[in-house]
Amino acid sequence: MIKGYAQWAVRWRWIIIFATLASVLLLASGGRFLEFTNNYRVFFGKDNPQLLAFENLQDTYTKNDNVLFMLMPKDGNVFTPRTLQAVVELTEASWQIPFSIRVDSITNFQHTFAEEDDLTVIDLVEEPEKLSPDEIEKIKQVALNEPLLINRLVSPTSHATGVNVTVELPEKSLTEVPEAANFAREIRRQFEEKYPEIEFSLTGMVMMNNSFPEASKNDMQILVPLALLAVIVGLLLFLRSFTGVFSTLLVIGFSILAAMGSTGWLGIKLTPPSASAPTIILTLAVADSIHFLVTMLYNMRKGMEKHAAIVESLRINFHPIMLTSITTVVGFLSLNFSDAPPFRDLGNITAMGVVYAWIFSIMFLPALMAVLPVRVKKEASKTTQVMDRLADFVIGNRSKLLWGIGVFILISVAMVPRNELNDVFVEYFDERIEFRRDTDKVAENLTGLYLIDYSLNSKNKGGISEPDFLNKIELFANWYRQQPEVMHVSVISDIFKRLNKNMHADDPAMYKLPEQRDLAAQYLLLYEMSLPYGLDLNNQIDINKAATKISVTLDTISTRQVIALEERVQRWLQENAPELKTDGASPTVMFAHIGERNIRSMLKGTSIALVIISLILIFALRSLKLGLLSLIPNLAPVGVAFGVWALAVGQIGLSLSVVAAMTLGIVVDDTVHFLSKYLRARREQGLNAQDAVRYAFHTVGVALWVTTVVLIGGFMVLAQSSFELNSGMGLLTAITIAIALFIDFMFLPPLLIKFEEKFNASIDTKSTGVSTVRN
Repeated sequence: MIKGYAQWAVRWRWIIIFATLASVLLLASGGRFLEFTNNYRVFFGKDNPQLLAFENLQDTYTKNDNVLFMLMPKDGNVFTPRTLQAVVELTEASWQIPFSIRVDSITNFQHTFAEEDDLTVIDLVEEPEKLSPDEIEKIKQVALNEPLLINRLVSPTSHATGVNVTVELPEKSLTEVPEAANFAREIRRQFEEKYPEIEFSLTGMVMMNNSFPEASKNDMQILVPLALLAVIVGLLLFLRSFTGVFSTLLVIGFSILAAMGSTGWLGIKLTPPSASAPTIILTLAVADSIHFLVTMLYNMRKGMEKHAAIVESLRINFHPIMLTSITTVVGFLSLNFSDAPPFRDLGNITAMGVVYAWIFSIMFLPALMAVLPVRVKKEASKTTQVMDRLADFVIGNRSKLLWGIGVFILISVAMVPRNELNDVFVEYFDERIEFRRDTDKVAENLTGLYLIDYSLNSKNKGGISEPDFLNKIELFANWYRQQPEVMHVSVISDIFKRLNKNMHADDPAMYKLPEQRDLAAQYLLLYEMSLPYGLDLNNQIDINKAATKISVTLDTISTRQVIALEERVQRWLQENAPELKTDGASPTVMFAHIGERNIRSMLKGTSIALVIISLILIFALRSLKLGLLSLIPNLAPVGVAFGVWALAVGQIGLSLSVVAAMTLGIVVDDTVHFLSKYLRARREQGLNAQDAVRYAFHTVGVALWVTTVVLIGGFMVLAQSSFELNSGMGLLTAITIAIALFIDFMFLPPLLIKFEEKFNASIDTKSTGVSTVRN
């Protein structure tokens, strides 16, 4: 049946070639619909509890997406007329940033003081160039002693200050984020030219959002060509056939174009993880072509005519290629269990690419090779001779290899629990990305990007003016300020204390919370009526004045530290203010939990994929024992890789949580190809276990070596990504694939021989789903 199909593919080669070209053009035309998403929320499913809590908080208060400018004068002093003038101008210019709804700085901070019985509310700095040294010193003392400013908009040493722009994106168009980010960058450029003595840095959630598509596009422009170059070099070295290399590159290109075009047709938006799909498809698509071409060229070097060699190669490799494609697709489709939608998209896009690569490999590639001229020298392959010697070594040392590698696998797997779940989401971008460099600098000199917000509810309208409620939120804020991870706490009680002091003739002794609700409410009303447009308190209190938001700014810490801090918070609230108990909500909290949630979901996905792949192998190999035995070389590489990772790094995060499922389908390929040739020798040629192992090394060893080298090269290119979720995933996947080949070459053959010896039973000689012939 397969031979008849192979002959059909050769006979109708021109029709297949033109049909393939037309199909690829049609599918690839969907690429015009491809878009890059630029919102960190894309990493969270719609039912993610942390996302729902954050959106509920943002519906209650002003949204806190922001752009933050940091100014660092080279003389190390913010409080000079020149620098203050720059802050005033930057504050005014920042209002022009698209979608901005609020701008805060030390210059427009609403300073309050008493004038007889009146409360005066004015900008802290007005016309800085006219200020005397004494007036500037007074402004400095106010700023450095104001809880709302210190470690938020001015550093304690007064060497850095910030202008924070609150942005409320309509989220109706993908152009909103780059529009706001590019406008902010243009403002910085202009101010750098006007104030060369001041260093400007730019960070904030808007800038982080904008960095996602920038990182994706950067990777696609750099990594895909690098991966392609690595593949070309590898193919030239191992195939030694320009026609074979050219044909393989066409299969790769068509697979990527078809997959990415299908992505556009399906309306899937690209993110940094899913944007790595072309690199992965490029790498995976090589495997099918190599197995076909290695066998074809091997037969031609033995003297077989080209068309006959094509038919023979396709007949021998059809079922193994189909089987490995199916298992690879199953592995990537298991990413649909991920709690992070970008990894679901990555799995689906790559699965489509693998399917297209399989179709092109069994249809287009044989047809094209039948058309193109192929020249080979009729000689014994040196690489095949190397494989023969390797087979003799493995068989001769099978007991040592079996027990030695077996112990190594067990020790490595025992190391896996040493890995800690940990992530630092700012470090998803490496230092090649401007956002990362600026964010690190801002965190070192002024304030952090990490926030946790709490909505504390008094349960009654106007209750935020209740002294008992204010005292409890004050206690909570003061406890939080004592935590080592905390840089700043913004709480409404600080405003009440300042207003109470103002309304008592600025008596420092009265810097405390009002003792009567009606007085507190009056102070707040008077203050709100004096605030200018855009600087109201909607970012801190709800419309009914029943609840208030406490915002905590943290240093750049890991997800493990965030979760530990949140646990301490919940214990404190339970013990000291159980009626106010509420969970923190923010992107920081969301990213802290996504890794753990993703690991739990991927354990389920990997388990299901393992069951499906095992059933496929049992059915294809027509042997329950061999199907179950194959689980060892299929699972061991992942266990060993994570064990090695535990010793070398010791931390896993969001990106690495999908590696087990993703690599499961890939590492099965080597096992399938080796077992298919082993079974062919046992069932058709009646060879014993040792000679069957030699046959497998001789016929498929070179192809496994070549495909593994190409796969490792491709994923090592991905490991160079500027986006950590891609680079970490690429590195660990490359390690896993390398370990898989080592196990399939050094451990699987001794295991098969031992299996035969132990059970002393011949493998059924009936025909199987894996196509085999005498060679």
